[in-house]
Amino acid sequence: MPKDRCDIYCFNEEKVNRIKPAIDAEAVQGVSALFKALGDETRLKIVLALYKGEELCVCDVANIVGSTVATASHHLRLLRNIGIANYRKEGKLAFYSLRDAHIKQVIDIMFAKKEDVTI
Repeated sequence: MPKDRCDIYCFNEEKVNRIKPAIDAEAVQGVSALFKALGDETRLKIVLALYKGEELCVCDVANIVGSTVATASHHLRLLRNIGIANYRKEGKLAFYSLRDAHIKQVIDIMFAKKEDVTI
């Protein structure tokens, strides 16, 4: 059996006391929600479509990712609710886009080494 844990329990009190308060629970929650959203294959495809298309109608998104309009709409609503996507209504059409440059930077970083990532 591999030794992938400590054989005794001890910790560096100075490091723990310095690092523990620096971890912002609210920030961690937000980043966790972002990665949870991007961890779903359909939502990641939708985010990539918005990244490439800048602004897309729900019907366009559904066709791009190969889902129903209802499924695309559900995922887009979730992305909007957690702050990844913007939404606007134009007549009977609903359009979505990525909210800001930070999300685009995350996508750039995630796919910088495409050969290491299976899409």
